[in-house]
Amino acid sequence: MSVVPALTGDLLLRGVRVAGSGRELLPTDGPVDILIRGGVIADIAPTGNLRATAEVVDGGGAWAIPGLWDHHVHLVQWALDAQRVQLGDAASAAEAVRMVADAAPLPDGRIVGAGLRIAEWRERPSLGLLDEVTGERPAYLINADVHSVWLNSAALRREGFEGADEDGMLREEQAFEISRRLNATDEATVDAAVAAAGRRAAARGVTGLVDFDMAWNADAWRRRVASGFDSHRVEFAFYPADLQRAIDEGLHSGAQLDAAGGLVQVGPLKLITDGSLGTRTAACSHSYAGDPQNFGVLNIPADELVGLLARATASGIDVAVHAIGDRAVASALDAFAYTQAQGTVEHAQLVRHADLQRFARLGVAVSVQPMHAIDDRDLASDLWRNQRSLGYPLASLFASGASVRFGSDAPVTPLDPWLGIAAAVHRTGDGRGPWHPEERVSIDTALRASSRRGAAEIGLGAVADIALCGADPRTADRAQLQRMPVVATILGGRVTHRA
Repeated sequence: MSVVPALTGDLLLRGVRVAGSGRELLPTDGPVDILIRGGVIADIAPTGNLRATAEVVDGGGAWAIPGLWDHHVHLVQWALDAQRVQLGDAASAAEAVRMVADAAPLPDGRIVGAGLRIAEWRERPSLGLLDEVTGERPAYLINADVHSVWLNSAALRREGFEGADEDGMLREEQAFEISRRLNATDEATVDAAVAAAGRRAAARGVTGLVDFDMAWNADAWRRRVASGFDSHRVEFAFYPADLQRAIDEGLHSGAQLDAAGGLVQVGPLKLITDGSLGTRTAACSHSYAGDPQNFGVLNIPADELVGLLARATASGIDVAVHAIGDRAVASALDAFAYTQAQGTVEHAQLVRHADLQRFARLGVAVSVQPMHAIDDRDLASDLWRNQRSLGYPLASLFASGASVRFGSDAPVTPLDPWLGIAAAVHRTGDGRGPWHPEERVSIDTALRASSRRGAAEIGLGAVADIALCGADPRTADRAQLQRMPVVATILGGRVTHRA
């Protein structure tokens, strides 16, 4: 079991009210002072009863919760997303093309857009439509799920993918390869973008995240911390192409990364076993509506998946298995059962009823993104109307005894845990009623799932990663949760954000 490394800050939080996990153990519901020494909580007492020579932060009655974690982030892609043309509002291929027509290219001459929701369009993308507007400027338009990307002819030639389908679309592994290339810009640009993203995250109460960037992250995180990055903790993942490298370097999950200041830990091996709903490639038991031959795709055969889990487990490496469709979820759980590997199933957007209990029995955590249920409700209701499994379960997973962790999948949705918390509690993002209201969870459950590994609390001896909220999350409505003001963020006794 990994241990969060403590920082060394000494701090007194004065006059705060505990709203998150741990409050049930306190002797009072009123304001308390929290003394932090050596990066952990050393004492908690009613306000005015603690005296210490330490920096004082006057909480002013703010509500304290355990620091928030985003358990699924593609960090470099999210960081660079701020430099890309935002296309999430495009209601058609023609509208998306108009939005990039006058877009300024990046310094290397490429036009990069992001956030398309192609599955919701009536018309399909075409190579000719994109070529007509962009000409010889290489253009890359990334679907919101990142499992497909729309390129023009100039970009296809530049990347060596001539002969792609007449729509100009690359899917799954080819799309991931394009993302890797787009993200592989110069180190100074990437690191500056990551630093800015870290500050934005801290301003939303984030004290840690799991980074699923598709590059080799060990060297990158050593470099970033050496250059001053200190906004939050990181567990970084790696992919099969780098598994042997990780083994050769003696990396194992939960270990602190050397020369990274106690902020960075080695995370899991990431395996992408199926596609996505939006690209119609998530592996399902029943066909997609209107496409009777399409059951999605399994990117990793069962025997190969078992081999990868066994190899990682033998080297002390946890595994994070991307599985969206119910066939992929079942395949992942089968592999965990066979190998006794440790780790998570990521996404689990369609789960067979019979598989719900298997997460807890196998000790496999499930890492979900509540905002996906909000963004995908119409699409799922359409494309998955033939399915018989549970769509976007939350309450059912908690009821089964599974360890559930929340994340964003940024840049698919923004790196802001409050959006996910509001989505989990209310199951709607607009004026409509909740989608499958039986899958809503309580605010206490949502806050806990948004803390580190779904289990952090405020109490004596706990790591002092704390977010101070300007409103009581237990009584906030949906809009208030989404916009939750964060007064301060504390990372191991050090203030990383103060409003």
